[in-house]
Amino acid sequence: MPNWNAVLAQIQQFRAQHSEQAKLAVDLIRRQYLVSLHEYTGRNIIAYYSGFLSKPSIFESEISDEDKNGFMMAVHQLDRAKGLDLILHTQGGSISATQSIVNYLRKMFGADIRAIVPQIAMSAGTVIACACRVILMGSHSNLGPIDPHLRGAPAPAVLEEFKRACREVKVDPSKTPIWQAIIGQYSPTFLSQCENAIKWSNEFVQHELATVMFAGDKRAKQRARKIVKVLAEGGSGHDRHFHVEDCEQMGLVVERIEKDQQLQDLHLTVHHCYMHSLMNTPSFKIIENHMGAAFVKQQVAVAVRG
Repeated sequence: MPNWNAVLAQIQQFRAQHSEQAKLAVDLIRRQYLVSLHEYTGRNIIAYYSGFLSKPSIFESEISDEDKNGFMMAVHQLDRAKGLDLILHTQGGSISATQSIVNYLRKMFGADIRAIVPQIAMSAGTVIACACRVILMGSHSNLGPIDPHLRGAPAPAVLEEFKRACREVKVDPSKTPIWQAIIGQYSPTFLSQCENAIKWSNEFVQHELATVMFAGDKRAKQRARKIVKVLAEGGSGHDRHFHVEDCEQMGLVVERIEKDQQLQDLHLTVHHCYMHSLMNTPSFKIIENHMGAAFVKQQVAVAVRG
């Protein structure tokens, strides 16, 4: 199957041979490989791609309630008896929107949902992956901590910073003005909001793991608590990358894509197609199924007049 450069060469060749459809080259080739993946697995495919790597300044690339419309469009007319393979590439986003999307997909496909992580599914993306019965990963795949962010700040770090302030001021009152300048930026109830967000995220992931990924296991709740403890603490910050070995060690149900070479080739080719789409078009978010139905958000060019 084509690698990154081979996919790019296909796109360029198509443009050269079909000048009247040159603008559609990326889309047509991407959808061709989505169909190939569907035909190989026999399962429904929905890809959720964010352009956070190539277009990091766009806030709307995060998971949001608007994405529900994209998933509703993608699910429409699918044979739900075939289950769902959900390809995830995202930096995360709203935990409330994430919970709502998971709830919707569960109603559509029950527990027959597999998460595929071709590269990165961080934060709320990891939450979605944990709500699936199995996570397909390769040596190139990463999940991340599930600590929620509020107003751009990681909630656990905010609470830890506040505790540190209390400790240091108690030991050395001369540090009070320094910490007043920092803590004074918190709005009323902000600390409580952080505590509630952490509890909400942890309890949701623990419930999903226990009832879906570990369904029928007598130790389901215990296993789920252990995993949430690791994912919630993060260890080295919100952007820590958990590799496939880390995910297996913490107890997640993981299938290595490399065990099926054809499946790996198809997944990676589809991934390369999406990355080319996000890098070489105005698109910064794509939700798409194997039938070609797509919900796409694009940057809008703004004309500046002197």
